[in-house]
Amino acid sequence: METQVNINPAFSQVLRERHSVRKYDSSRKMSNEEINDLLNDAILAPSSSNLQPWRFIVITDQALKEQLLPIAFNQQQVVESSAIIAVLGDLEAYRNVNKIWDSAVEAGLATPEVRDMMVENSRNTYSNFSREKQKEIALVDGGLVSMQLMLAAKAKGYDTVAMGGYDAEKFREMFQIPPRYATVMLIAVGHAAVPGRQTSRLPLEDIASYNGFKGQD
Repeated sequence: METQVNINPAFSQVLRERHSVRKYDSSRKMSNEEINDLLNDAILAPSSSNLQPWRFIVITDQALKEQLLPIAFNQQQVVESSAIIAVLGDLEAYRNVNKIWDSAVEAGLATPEVRDMMVENSRNTYSNFSREKQKEIALVDGGLVSMQLMLAAKAKGYDTVAMGGYDAEKFREMFQIPPRYATVMLIAVGHAAVPGRQTSRLPLEDIASYNGFKGQD
């Protein structure tokens, strides 16, 4: 018996209309409330053991954006977009596990017994990972929340572009970011002045295989 799949046409449209936008209408600003609304949607993303390692620096001050411009290799979206959202990953997110599970108990989503077990397991497991492994987890989860943020933005009528092209060390210095936090990416968000360029995708048969790996030489 075949399973009936319900397709949400609005979400399908968001996926297909989201493109990377690099030219923004600097006269149109987003309020803090609008940005917070996006972030509240973004943080519904999944994360390893629900540790939610993402942290955000929201840069809306124009003078700060001007300082950031050369650090981001003079990409004009830094100063023209409404905000630059820096996504960071907390390598020691397990330190917040009590707060996460206490809130789950308060919301009726977990029993105290489950909380105690999960708190102990998470602390014991993640604290014993190497720094490299902790960073790997933080970067994966940071990617998940970043994509969710960009889709949420498009669904609400904003545009975005993910930026990996910046001097991460100088960025860390500028905002005095402790070593505990990994830099994931910068995301420009705002109102497009010029539509993003559409791009093509590799055919599915080149990138997906069932029940075994099909690579390329």
